Amino acid sequence: MQFATPAPEPKAPPFDPAIWLARLPADAGRILLVGPDVAALGRALSARAPAALVRQAAELPRAGSFDAVALVDAWARARDSEACLAAAAALLAEGGVLLADVPNAEHWRFAERLLAGGWTPADGPNGPGELRLFVLAATREALAAAGLTPIDAQPLEVDLAGARDFAARIGPGLAAYGRTPDEYLRRAAPRRLLWRAMRGRPARLLVAAQVLKPVGGVNDVRIHLPLATLATAPGITVSIAEGAPPAAPPEEVPRVMILQRRLLDSPLAPAFVARLRAQGYVIVQEFDDDPAHWPSIAASDHFAFRGVHAVQTSTPALAELLRGFNPELAIFPNSVDALPELANFQDTRRLRLFLGALRREEDFAPLLPALNRLLAAAGERLFLEVVFDQATHAALATPHKRFHPLLAYPAYRTLLGSCDVALLPLNDTRFNRFKSDLKYIECAAHGLAVIASPVVYGASIADGRTGVIARTPEAFAEALAGFLEDPARARRLGLAARAEVAAMRMMATQMPARRAWYRSLWDRREALDQALLARAPSIGAVTL
Repeated sequence: MQFATPAPEPKAPPFDPAIWLARLPADAGRILLVGPDVAALGRALSARAPAALVRQAAELPRAGSFDAVALVDAWARARDSEACLAAAAALLAEGGVLLADVPNAEHWRFAERLLAGGWTPADGPNGPGELRLFVLAATREALAAAGLTPIDAQPLEVDLAGARDFAARIGPGLAAYGRTPDEYLRRAAPRRLLWRAMRGRPARLLVAAQVLKPVGGVNDVRIHLPLATLATAPGITVSIAEGAPPAAPPEEVPRVMILQRRLLDSPLAPAFVARLRAQGYVIVQEFDDDPAHWPSIAASDHFAFRGVHAVQTSTPALAELLRGFNPELAIFPNSVDALPELANFQDTRRLRLFLGALRREEDFAPLLPALNRLLAAAGERLFLEVVFDQATHAALATPHKRFHPLLAYPAYRTLLGSCDVALLPLNDTRFNRFKSDLKYIECAAHGLAVIASPVVYGASIADGRTGVIARTPEAFAEALAGFLEDPARARRLGLAARAEVAAMRMMATQMPARRAWYRSLWDRREALDQALLARAPSIGAVTL
């Protein structure tokens, strides 16, 4: 008789900080990392929230002194796992979060090796006895005994194919114990689990969003990245879709629906809002451009703003305008999800110039004569990266240039980070005056030196300290020529702007205000709903 032999143990994948970042609250101000190799996670946390105090375990801190504790490959390796857990739990302040990865004792390979009669140190920290704590039910009990509320367990190192094959081999045994193969696969496929628990109980909130088709990073900056940051808090669930709204959640779940720049100019708009209202959503319009750009909004008597419970926007100027249609309004300035690693000013003998924004051809056109004169003098000392704007690219009188089509947001950020200087011209028009300073914030995060118009950017850039404000085309060219002569000054301006973003324009810093406002909307939903029906009685007249 021939017997099956256990499959060889696979090599563990490299540590991925992103998995941990998604489950550690972005607004945690005091974080303790425990484990043999936590440097990568520490760097990622500091990039996401530069103001956070991230410590690695050295001496034992006092009880209740941390908002988050991460046990990275540490809980299962401790000589006394229960004592390790209790000590970590004691360090958490009220509302603090514990994150810990542990081996999954129900993984199919452990069962296979036990059935085969063999065990190696690679199967568990100290043999099968050490794994008793890491059965799902036992782990929940251990977390509860430590005074924590188990939140969830994220599967890691999932081997679905291997688990399916093993389940087929032991199929009669599963049936004898009343287990279906699908149920077994869910429990047996992950080799490890990333547990999350907290001191206290999470406040539940669903934040759903209906978004536009992705265009030039607008979705990323205004919806996807801020909501991903928000979702790092226990109890908050995020759902984003381009099409129809998600199915209504259970009645007891508080819920907010964000509509990204929906014009709501159709005769069907009242019925659309009424359906969301019937599902119990508090409805928020997200708008970050001048509504006059779309005449149909005014033609529908600004139902886009009157016909929702609340409005969120990006600038004080827009807030003042939109508040005239709906008094329930919040400003969330554009920000960045993380400070990228610096990759520019590698060779200051040649500066890389970034020209990239949607529909800025008319804003760049006045600069071209003065810029072309400078390009002729600078020669190969200036290399230009142009995104999307074919007319401007064609008009630049230099061979030292490269054109890029509209890029996906990660690729756009990578290109931006490789450049040293950016030009941000805006003509003084009504539409431009209602724009945000997003391009400056993105450039500053990457350490670029920015030369910008006073329109919009004059309120954000400290002229001569975090960038240069140029009021004429000649001033743009003169500032750029100055950077060619003194690249070190350009570098200093870029670093000063980056420091300001780190202090004031991080999504992690903005997260508490955003979360508090959404919860406030839910708590005040009855009053907001009455105000909505008073502004837009057509919604109440809809028969569903």
